[in-house]
Amino acid sequence: MSETFRVTLLPGGEQFSATADQTLLLAGLAAGLQLPWSCRTGTCRTCISHLVEGRIEYRVEWPGLSYEEKAEGFILPCVAEPRSDVTLEISV
Repeated sequence: MSETFRVTLLPGGEQFSATADQTLLLAGLAAGLQLPWSCRTGTCRTCISHLVEGRIEYRVEWPGLSYEEKAEGFILPCVAEPRSDVTLEISV
């Protein structure tokens, strides 16, 4: 069984659980939240969010982010799995 983490979305404070083998996007959608998405493969960038706190790992080697975006803390929740409790700033 996979470890479960708490995900908090800003600015609204919505929370849901995500397992370590589940993407943040799919976990949020399963919890009934309306989140921005399109491709679910890390290429379209529709779901781009800012990782405020926590750790993630990607399912793909290099998602559709520039070096600068990654350095500034931007992530793609459609291919990101939690490795700790996570706080994301999203734009809906």
